[in-house]
Amino acid sequence: MENAMRERLLKLSTTNVSDALDALGYKGSTYGVGPIYEGVGKVAGAAVTVKMTAAGETKGKVHLGIRAIEAAQAGDVVVIDNGGRLDTSCWGGILANGAHLKGVSGVVIDGACRDVDDYVEIGFPVYARGAVVATARGRIMEESTNTMIQFGGVQVRPGDGVLADRSGVVFIPSEHMEEVVAKAESLWEKEEAMVADLRAGLSSLEVDQKYNYEKMLQK
Repeated sequence: MENAMRERLLKLSTTNVSDALDALGYKGSTYGVGPIYEGVGKVAGAAVTVKMTAAGETKGKVHLGIRAIEAAQAGDVVVIDNGGRLDTSCWGGILANGAHLKGVSGVVIDGACRDVDDYVEIGFPVYARGAVVATARGRIMEESTNTMIQFGGVQVRPGDGVLADRSGVVFIPSEHMEEVVAKAESLWEKEEAMVADLRAGLSSLEVDQKYNYEKMLQK
């Protein structure tokens, strides 16, 4: 993802982007994943995907997440599909340090992580469903890196756009990036105008009628 697009995304919220996706008929809004510690920064970038599976007789050749860090470019976001599992970690402090030093923007996890204090210490953004102390070793392993995954019921492919903030996580299909971001910017501008009118003394009903708020997402 080019820096200019990343900067445009960082000026928006996940709710702006979610509304834009709805207005344009694209899928990308997830649920239940949020910042894992207070003060996590907003994250935007291109997805580097990781799919987990259960550990068993077939063994992984490297520790989970290592290939994603090696594949990532500065500014990318590691996106982990662990099927929402909360009983085992799939990301920890060593991985976070490696990703941070590589220039990765952050990690979003459909599942749990551990070593939260390590993230806080280096200021590395992690979004997940929760934290757990149990290691991944002997419980899960990496199935694939940079393949199509799902995250909270949303299809995610390598290179798709990722935006995460305190409201949650959204994904933007890469081929529709400009269209979605432009629509989100338009919706943000309208909402900013509504807030300005409220602060100028208009009533909520007057603002609702002026902007036809209920139908704002219609084309």
